[in-house]
Amino acid sequence: MTIMTWRSPTFSSSAGILACVGFCAILCAPARAGTVTGHVELVFSHDPNVRKHLDYSGVVVWLEPLDVAPTLSRAKHAEMVQKNKTFIPHVLAITVGTTVDFPNRDPIFHNAFSNYNGQIFDVSLYPPGTSRSITFQREGVVRVFCNIHPAMSAVIAVLKSPYFSVSGKNGNMQIVGVPPGSYRMHVFHERATEQTLNALTRIVEVTSDGAQLPPISVSESGYLQLPHKNKYGKDYPAAADSGSYVGPKP
Repeated sequence: MTIMTWRSPTFSSSAGILACVGFCAILCAPARAGTVTGHVELVFSHDPNVRKHLDYSGVVVWLEPLDVAPTLSRAKHAEMVQKNKTFIPHVLAITVGTTVDFPNRDPIFHNAFSNYNGQIFDVSLYPPGTSRSITFQREGVVRVFCNIHPAMSAVIAVLKSPYFSVSGKNGNMQIVGVPPGSYRMHVFHERATEQTLNALTRIVEVTSDGAQLPPISVSESGYLQLPHKNKYGKDYPAAADSGSYVGPKP
């Protein structure tokens, strides 16, 4: 009597092992990240750069993952230069935990500060050719001013998501490296009301090929620009923006 035995197939051969490894790699490989693109425009604006030159820069668009909390990089650095009595860039988007350097490249003193909204800070008075730094640990919109020159202003958007972009002059924006999934899209512009910005929030589905956002129209209707105070909550002196620091030396 012949006894038949059965043996399970093995992957002892090189071809079998490679096939198994390749199959596992396909199953275990992370989904490919895509690029999210879009276009923004500003409407009902009183700003001459918008009305005459169609400058749609400075709109911050970011994606908040709905399925899992994003991983934020640590020890990141960004820069907001003070040159020709101007903050450059005027709008800066960063993630929570980022350190922002404020180099003074003017031949005069500066004093960057923020005393409301977002994270409050004051780098104090410092001379030309030097720099000060602030690490932003709190999510929110930070309005930046100079305690000497009232015409200087800027915005730092501190975000809990690494998926963001700031529109260029032509209104185009691009967010790279976005994993497939569901996201809540947020929009910020300094001359739009909170109600206007909340109405622009929407759910976005991103695939491995990315996503193309529908046109984003940001209305500046209802925006009122109010003069700001200095870091002490008082009006600026009449000669505050003359280019020279009026007061005691640090």
